[in-house]
Amino acid sequence: MVTTRPRRVAAPAPAARLRPVIEGIRPLVDGGRFRAKAAVGDDVVVEADVFVDGHDLLRCEVRHQCDGDRRWAAVPMQPLGNDRWRARFPVDAVGPHRFTVHADVDRWGTWTRDLAARVGAGQDVAAELGEGAALLAAAAGRAKGADRAALAAASGCLADAVRGLETDLPDLPDRLAAGDTLADLVFGGPLADLARRYGPSDTAVTSPPCPLVVEPALARFANWYELFPRSASPDADRPGTLADVVDRLPYLARLGVDVLYLPPVHPIGTTSRKGPNGAVIAGPDDPGSPWAIGSADGGHTAVHPDLGTLGDFDRLVAAAAERGITVALDLAFQCSPDHPWVADHPQWFRHRPDGSIRFAENPPKQYQDIFPLDFDTPDWVALWEALAEVVWFWMDHGVSVFRVDNPHTKPFGFWEWLIGAVKADRPDVLFLSEAFTRPRVMERLAKVGFSQSYTYFTWRRTKWELQEYLTELAGKADYLRPNFWPNTPDILTDQLQTGGTPAFIARLVLAATLAASYGIYGPAFELQQHAAREPGSEEYAGSEKYAVRHWDLDAPDSLADLVGRVNAIRHDHPALQYDHPLTFHHVDNDQLIAYSKSRGDDVVLVVVNLDPVYPQAGWLDLDLAALAVAPDRPFVVHDLLTDAHYRWDGARNYVALDPAAVPAHVLAVRPVRP
Repeated sequence: MVTTRPRRVAAPAPAARLRPVIEGIRPLVDGGRFRAKAAVGDDVVVEADVFVDGHDLLRCEVRHQCDGDRRWAAVPMQPLGNDRWRARFPVDAVGPHRFTVHADVDRWGTWTRDLAARVGAGQDVAAELGEGAALLAAAAGRAKGADRAALAAASGCLADAVRGLETDLPDLPDRLAAGDTLADLVFGGPLADLARRYGPSDTAVTSPPCPLVVEPALARFANWYELFPRSASPDADRPGTLADVVDRLPYLARLGVDVLYLPPVHPIGTTSRKGPNGAVIAGPDDPGSPWAIGSADGGHTAVHPDLGTLGDFDRLVAAAAERGITVALDLAFQCSPDHPWVADHPQWFRHRPDGSIRFAENPPKQYQDIFPLDFDTPDWVALWEALAEVVWFWMDHGVSVFRVDNPHTKPFGFWEWLIGAVKADRPDVLFLSEAFTRPRVMERLAKVGFSQSYTYFTWRRTKWELQEYLTELAGKADYLRPNFWPNTPDILTDQLQTGGTPAFIARLVLAATLAASYGIYGPAFELQQHAAREPGSEEYAGSEKYAVRHWDLDAPDSLADLVGRVNAIRHDHPALQYDHPLTFHHVDNDQLIAYSKSRGDDVVLVVVNLDPVYPQAGWLDLDLAALAVAPDRPFVVHDLLTDAHYRWDGARNYVALDPAAVPAHVLAVRPVRP
């Protein structure tokens, strides 16, 4: 039997000799499927693993641009060790951006490195100098104008040096060491820049574009405050209006509020209206839940007549803006049984076999006053378009921030489409996701476009829980921005129910200093409302969700001044306006948690007593490098809450916090000048 070897077919030659390898780019979300996030004023930090075969040096840079720009800006990357490289670039315009990592063999740098090594070893380097002259001549051939002339002259100078050194090579090390013009020529900065700029690019590699979205600074840092307009009346005998909220603005400005978040301001249905504390049966004067949207007075694009008119809403938005406050509106895509859509578009709701529509449920909770929308309806295109029209309607009335109710109960694809369409027209519009749900679901919502996300902070209380959770969030920082809330109208934790004033202060300080964005539901928070509907419940007794409340803003136990002080500290200290870098410091007492943040020269160290009952003390072991403090120099910490000053020396320092006084230190770290 005769066998023949298959004919060998030559593989086609590659288009280029691509030598560098680029891996592990960050920020890059799901391989570029989603945009990483940044905000105006940020430095975008790009890292990548870049390496090459053999021993050649690399030159790496990040190239970035706004989408649609013709030119790329370039920033050199610096080696971090172990083939990891880093660069940073500032962003100052909202909208979509992109960046790439570009790498190439640094032939000039490799040549100068090897030349220096050979000179140091006393070797004959005439041939190497000739190679340098050839590199410069080739670079001159690719250059134009003055650059071409400079490179050609340098090449000639180096060639002349080679000829002149043929009988005098032993002098070269001394000439180089003495800073001779030859050393300047070979190792000088201007020449090196030109040689690299016009070096060969046949081995260069550029990564695919990495998408990035830049949002307003408000997406990164803000003090939020939730307020029910119907409870804003100064007169206990009548409910509040939007005009009353305008009158409340000086109070909110004193608190340092950046974002005023309003629950739904739309007409409220009467069918199955909830009574006090969520009772199934309501009385004739019970106002119902603002989240049961829609009545004969209109739906999602109407204002409840008891609150005022669209003109009143416009005046509130304008008056708030004059004080530097942005009005955020609740976006709750659900309907009361009386919403016009129920009659006009019955196909947008899921009907049971008997023709009825099942109300919303989150067992064991039941919402008889709310019909969920059916996103599986065959008429889904019209439904999506109608919901988008709601968003555009309120944008036309000055709303640029939306807090979205329960987005996890709607399709991810819907949010990606809606937010993408909005940002294509208005890149300044922000969306906050109120999704207390599974971590992967919360993360997906952040990826599809939500600017910020509610988190589990509300229930994280021990030092271990807080440190683990903040470490977990740091790993998602490329796309998920947390917004910490100590309380909401739905959530009154047992800590706040039983911990008294120390618990309120500690949770305020933790939320306001661990996260760059945080919020409180007020005036319930500053007035320390702590009574639960019943034991074991996180619902407020007399919940504002179902009743009009009158608040005494001048109550003697109000924490309003403290809230204002904390928010002023946040505005004054850039370190607290970013989520990172965040460093936890060791304390030998698990009831004390210590951490620091820094931004430029601004360093803030926070220590909080997590025990609302007993004084706690312990020894801090500080990471002095994170505090930008020299280990052999004393430093001063200034407590921004109490105005006390302490002189510390070294990493180990003693702290004691009594919850009956102030259960936290917020310390500005200031080195002592020599």
